[in-house]
Amino acid sequence: MNITNLTEKKSKLAVIGMGYVGLPLALEFAKHIPVVGFDINAKRIDMLNRHIDPSNELDSSAFDNCDIHFTCKKEELKQASVFIVGVPTPVNKYNHPDLTALLSATQTVAESIKKGDYVIYESTVYPGTTEEECVPLIEKVSGLKFRTDFKVGYSPERINPGDREHSLVNTVKIVSGCDNESLENIAELYSLVVKAGVHRAPSVKVAEAAKIIENTQRDVNIALMNELSILFGRMGVNTYDVLEAAGTKWNFLKFYPGLVGGHCIGVDPYYLVHKARELKYHPQMINSGRFVNDSMGGYIGKQVVKRLIAEKTNPVGAKVLVMGVTFKENVADIRNSKVFDIIKELNDYGVEVDTCDPHASVEDVQEEYGVRLIESPINTGEKQYSAVIVAVSHREYTQFAETDFLRICNSPSLLVDIKGIYRGKIKTMKYWSL
Repeated sequence: MNITNLTEKKSKLAVIGMGYVGLPLALEFAKHIPVVGFDINAKRIDMLNRHIDPSNELDSSAFDNCDIHFTCKKEELKQASVFIVGVPTPVNKYNHPDLTALLSATQTVAESIKKGDYVIYESTVYPGTTEEECVPLIEKVSGLKFRTDFKVGYSPERINPGDREHSLVNTVKIVSGCDNESLENIAELYSLVVKAGVHRAPSVKVAEAAKIIENTQRDVNIALMNELSILFGRMGVNTYDVLEAAGTKWNFLKFYPGLVGGHCIGVDPYYLVHKARELKYHPQMINSGRFVNDSMGGYIGKQVVKRLIAEKTNPVGAKVLVMGVTFKENVADIRNSKVFDIIKELNDYGVEVDTCDPHASVEDVQEEYGVRLIESPINTGEKQYSAVIVAVSHREYTQFAETDFLRICNSPSLLVDIKGIYRGKIKTMKYWSL
């Protein structure tokens, strides 16, 4: 890799996958070097050419002063000498790693790669994937020899959707290479855009493992909080009150209970579980954490039904409003959202559920989950709901008062506040949170 060739615009960098990871990375690099932004979705490319981020994370100004060409034509990738792959790595219905998009992107790169080129992966994978799955495919398709003709590296993405504070530029970037030369070249490349600096991992596997445990650690800690919330619920103690008290100690880790979905924390641990099974090890703590967190949607649904019955409201035919369906606050992403587990549980008990969300796409929710979003009924004055579940703490919802909910609820009524944002503010309605 010759960084000077890139900075002098004699060669280009290609980023494969224009989603949450690839787009901000491509745009940041395009402020310094020429970039080809590739995605197989022609509709997405059309939006990007009009300076519209399909993920609703970046505004149009993010495209300003960027030397970037968006395309879905594979042949245009031949202009590049460095390829960065940032495609999704989900799990299938059995919670096994689904490398379909990763291997497809690798195939695409392999069809364009030349002698002397670099391939860098950012997609989250289990340790060993880059060198054991991707490299052999590149060799087979391209006819080139690993390390002799082309080199690879791994630099795990650290994009946090909805987070304006921890950006690509100000977050330390882990980099790795297949040898010392590639490590230094990749470190120099990322130093063009990451002002916080880079951390040189000693191997590709170490970098892959570092990414996996970042989210696995959070998953296990949140699972502990969720389990405690179930326990404290049986004691009649509010979990957030307990955490506030415990948080006064300097070394207490401030994790909170909640729904764990999305494409990172709710997925990445399964990749580590998969690798552990290959090595004939059963990771008990990781599996336990996944079980607890995957069960929370059903648990919340059951708790709502129990509380409706306690107020002598027949759950069959009762109307409940679920506010928020995205996997986290203030984003449009609905991938692996556990809010739909709550909706399913309520539907199984015969509860009629209305759902609204100011950020989610009506079409995407209908297509992915078969759920129809409605306009927010807050302030309509039509008393029709026996319970309101604030499932996602979008900024729009933090402005509501108890009177807003009372305006649309029957009496008696229940407010379920999953994230505890209305704690201490509800006086008339029955109140429950994790």
